[in-house]
Amino acid sequence: MAYYSDAELKSMGFKFLGKNVKISNKASIYNCDQISISDNSRIDDFCVISGKVTIGKFVHIAPFCLMAGGYFGITMNDFSGLAYHVQIFSQSDDYSGATLTNPTVPSIYKSEIKSAVHLGRHVIVGAGSIVFPGVNIAEGCSVGAMSLVHKSTDPWGIYLGNPARRVKNRKKDLILLEKKLLQEMGSDSI
Repeated sequence: MAYYSDAELKSMGFKFLGKNVKISNKASIYNCDQISISDNSRIDDFCVISGKVTIGKFVHIAPFCLMAGGYFGITMNDFSGLAYHVQIFSQSDDYSGATLTNPTVPSIYKSEIKSAVHLGRHVIVGAGSIVFPGVNIAEGCSVGAMSLVHKSTDPWGIYLGNPARRVKNRKKDLILLEKKLLQEMGSDSI
C-alpha cells in the first residue's frame, strides 16, 4: 500500500492533521478543511471520506470504507476502527416515497434525515456493516460483520444482526493493553 507523504498530506489542507498519519494515495478524501485526523491513525485503499469527519488517535479505517459526514459529522474516538466495506452515513434520503430523493434534487423537494454519528473509544465495526444517521455506538462496543446499526448502543456490548442487537458483554481487557502501549510510548494518556 502506498501512502501520501507528509508534505502531500499537509498540502491537502486538513482542518487538523496529527503525527504519524497514514492515508493511502488510493483513498478519496473530500472536504479536507472539515476533516481532523489525530496521531497514529490510518486510512487504507479505496476509502471515501467526505464532509465533517473527526478521527481520533490510533484509529484504523480498512479498505473500501465510506464515511459520509455531511454537515453534522462523524466522530471516531481513539482506538476505534472500521473493518472492510463499512459504511457510515450522517444523512439519508426519505425512502418512503413522500418526497423526492438524491443529491440532484433541490432540498425543498426532499426530506432528509441529518444527524451526527459518534463512535466511542475502543469501538470496532465489523466488515460490511452499515451505520445510520444519529447513531451513537458507545464506548467499547463491537459490531459484528454485516450488521445494520440504526439505533444507539449501550457501552461495552457485542452487537450483531439486521437490525443490530446486543448479544453479550464485551471484555475490557484491552484497557490494560492501551495503558501498556501508552507507557511504552512514553505517554500516560492521549
